[in-house]
Amino acid sequence: MPGEYIKDVERWISKKELVDLIKEKKIEAKLLERLYFIKFLYEGDNVPEASDKVEISNQTGYRWRKKWNKKGIEGLEPEYDGGPKPKLKLKKKEKEELKEKLKERDNWTTREIKNLIKERFDVEYSSRHTRRILEEMGMKNGKPYQQDHRRPENAEQQLKKTEKKQKEN
Repeated sequence: MPGEYIKDVERWISKKELVDLIKEKKIEAKLLERLYFIKFLYEGDNVPEASDKVEISNQTGYRWRKKWNKKGIEGLEPEYDGGPKPKLKLKKKEKEELKEKLKERDNWTTREIKNLIKERFDVEYSSRHTRRILEEMGMKNGKPYQQDHRRPENAEQQLKKTEKKQKEN
């Protein structure tokens, strides 16, 4: 029964005040969503029903109700950790800059490129998405061929000489 869940939510303000708060344009989008959730509880929905209406998990709904019951509106305000948030994606100009940087050498690993993007442009991508960006730029992505630093520059010539000597013997 919807009526039995009304007791589970503290009425810090009247429904009219809640509706007025929702209408205020100054309210942040996240807080607005949370206020709608509380409004649905005021109207008799249980937490799973109200959660479905604002498209959140039941777990989040129960957490929001608990915060509302403890602190009212203040409890629903989003808690930000401060500091700038990383950008979501590279801009076209940044991709061009990245492409130029990657041309400086030809043995980049996906991890190195991913770290370069994070350090230089403050954008975080998964390894898979980093490879997609390389493909989009027309660059090949593969595991770098390992080269032995001890190998002499004329290794092929030395090998041919050795083979020739072995054939003669």
